[in-house]
Amino acid sequence: MNRFLPRILALALLLLPVLPGARAQNTTQQESRRAALQKEIAQLEQQIKENTARSNSALSELTLVRKQIATRRSLVEESEREIRRISDTIAVRQAAADRLQQRLESMETYYHRLVRNAYKNRDARVWYSYLLSSRDLGQATRRYVYLRDLSGEMNAQARKLKGLRAELGEELVRLAALRSEAEAVKKEHEQELQGLRKSELRSDQLVSDLKKDKTLYQRQLNAKRKQVEALNREIERIIAQALEEARRKEQEAAAARKNGEKNAGSTTQTKPVDVKLAGEFAANKGKLPWPADGPVVESFGRHNHPVYTTLVMPANNGVNIGLSRGAEVRAVFDGEVKRIIVMPGYGRCVLVQHGTYFTFYCKLGDVQVKSGDDVKTGQVLGRIDTIDGQTQLHFEVWKEKDPENPELWLRKK
Repeated sequence: MNRFLPRILALALLLLPVLPGARAQNTTQQESRRAALQKEIAQLEQQIKENTARSNSALSELTLVRKQIATRRSLVEESEREIRRISDTIAVRQAAADRLQQRLESMETYYHRLVRNAYKNRDARVWYSYLLSSRDLGQATRRYVYLRDLSGEMNAQARKLKGLRAELGEELVRLAALRSEAEAVKKEHEQELQGLRKSELRSDQLVSDLKKDKTLYQRQLNAKRKQVEALNREIERIIAQALEEARRKEQEAAAARKNGEKNAGSTTQTKPVDVKLAGEFAANKGKLPWPADGPVVESFGRHNHPVYTTLVMPANNGVNIGLSRGAEVRAVFDGEVKRIIVMPGYGRCVLVQHGTYFTFYCKLGDVQVKSGDDVKTGQVLGRIDTIDGQTQLHFEVWKEKDPENPELWLRKK
């Protein structure tokens, strides 16, 4: 039996480090996801407080609360996955500890048998008699080798036992740490469930409030629709003008080259479309940095009213990102500031051109650039303001005259 022990020990020692490393990687990834979700919940909580303090808009608060509910549910699901992962790891670790315990018991039985045999034959006269009673020299030699190696075998087995006991002790410590971790995650999970239930109750209350006066919210919806339509018309006008100016400039430059005019077009401030810049912008789809750090509280496209589901909300040509008042807003790519405008419901807005692409940043209070400025990726354009009780960045991406979903252009969080 003893000839298998070195292999068993070697296998046990090789397997033990594998699981902690894999578990550490999984733990790091899950902790990162949990931290991101917790950060988003905190940002939304701040948004809800600011909305409640500065506005009586139950619809705005309902949008934020429902977004927070969705994030809390994701966090609860993440906790449940973490609990399952830890439970599975504990089961694997416990099985490994049980196997080590069985091997340790087998080795101890074998070791004790060696010790007993050595004790019975501890008298040197017995050993000499054992050697002298050999039939021939060959048998005497084999008996001598056996007696000589018996002491070494006992020492070797003692060392192996000591090492295996240490490994088993470490495994039991790991198990205790995992069980403590599981208890901590379960407590956090309970807190997250309580937060979720609280948000759901708040949502139900807001829905109840909204149902009391449909006429009021219909008027508010109509006013919002007019603001959105006015903004869209202005963006379309500015973009069309910028593209037309660029085309005219290209035509003038082509005519100048044909006529041999060296300085043609030097009196105009317009620039031809930067095709190279447009290509670079397009190549970075899905990789652009976020203009500000906050959760998306309203996504791209057309949505129905959250309570009066037959009412269609004004189409959102961009995304709304919840922020704290005064948060910095940054350019997502190199470009030129084409216009800075002020629109009802949107405050100050900055339009940046990137060749045939345009990015639009709205609801700014403080603007730190001016028309005609060249800006770089990450450059601060301004700071966000609270408008109509909402502290949110409205961000759009256009390809020539067509709006596109900004979340498809921005890197994944």
